[in-house]
Order: sequence, then structure tokens, then C-alpha cells
Amino acid sequence: MSISDRRERERQNVRNKILDAARKLFAAEGYDAVTMRRIALAIEYSPTTIYLHFKDKEALIRELCRVDSLTFSQALLSVAQEPQPLERLRRIGKAYLAFGEAHPNHYRLMFMSTRLNEPDQLAEMGHGNPETDGYIKLLDTFREAIDQALLAPELVDPHLLAQAFWAGMHGVVAIHITLYGDPWIEWRSLQQTAELMIETMIRGVKR
Repeated sequence: MSISDRRERERQNVRNKILDAARKLFAAEGYDAVTMRRIALAIEYSPTTIYLHFKDKEALIRELCRVDSLTFSQALLSVAQEPQPLERLRRIGKAYLAFGEAHPNHYRLMFMSTRLNEPDQLAEMGHGNPETDGYIKLLDTFREAIDQALLAPELVDPHLLAQAFWAGMHGVVAIHITLYGDPWIEWRSLQQTAELMIETMIRGVKR
């Protein structure tokens, strides 16, 4: 490995450490409460090092949202080739839950904390692009199911269906991220709860 390659790898490692620490702090404490100095302390670097990678906190959160949204979308789009809409819906649900379980800090930052949502930032994150936006794929799946007469005849609004399905999946992930382990509940696994939720929602909408 050349010296330049080694330096680039080291630079990327530091950048990833910054992103990981910032993600955890933003998710736990909120955007306004976290400073660049606080992030530097968390990874035992000087604030100057942080500013070599990100000019300010806004640039850092924008990059976090872009990277995490891409990771999330790739997880959902990985099952997008399934031709049968209801089976694809089932796989999207499982992929969503697998992402939340594998990346709880990503999930908290994306869906359980206040984020910047300016139009230009949303465009950077791929929102509205069928190739990168997981919601568009979920929406298209319900549109196909409606067009193929797979759903109850009164269910004709794909946005309502997509958002209700998303809400169900979010509820399962969020309750396991925030409450799982509390001793006063006999918890079942995330996989068991998720499978029941997915199957119940599909049975509830299918013709």
C-alpha cells in the first residue's frame, strides 16, 4: 500500500469515527444539545481535527443524514426485485426491521429525533428518486397491489396504505429500541413481533 493510500485510509477512518460518535450523540441528546467540541471529546480528538473534515455542525448532520438514508434505502431496495407485490411487501417489512435492529443509532437519528428537512437536503438524501427512496418503493408496491386487485376494493389510496404500513413497522422497531429489556414485560423477540405485525397488516388489507 502506498503512502498516499495509507493516508487516505487513515483519513476515512477518522471521518467514520466522527460520524459514528456524532450519530450516537445526536440520537441520544438532540441536534441542538451537541457541539463539535462534545463530539471531539467523545473520540478523544481535538476540535480542530473535526473541522478538517466538516466545516460546521450543519455540514456534519447533513452528511450523516445522506449516508444513513442511503444505507437505509439500499436495505429496502435490496428486496425490490420480488415480482409479487404482497410478497415484496413482506420482504420490505422484514428488511426495514432488520435495519432497525442492526443499526439502532442510525434508526434513532433518522426516525426518532428532530432533523433538518430543507428541500435541498432532502434531495441530497435521495428523497423522491425511485432508485434511492425506500418510501417510493413501498408506495409503488401498494400501487401495484391495487392495480392487480390484490387488496380489499375499498382500499384505493396507496399513500394511506404505505404510511399505515410504515407506522406499524416503526412502532415495532421503536418500542424494542427504547423499552426492550424492561423487566415488567415478558418480552418476545423483535423477529416474533415483527412477523406477527407484518402478517397481520397484510391479511388486513388483502382481498
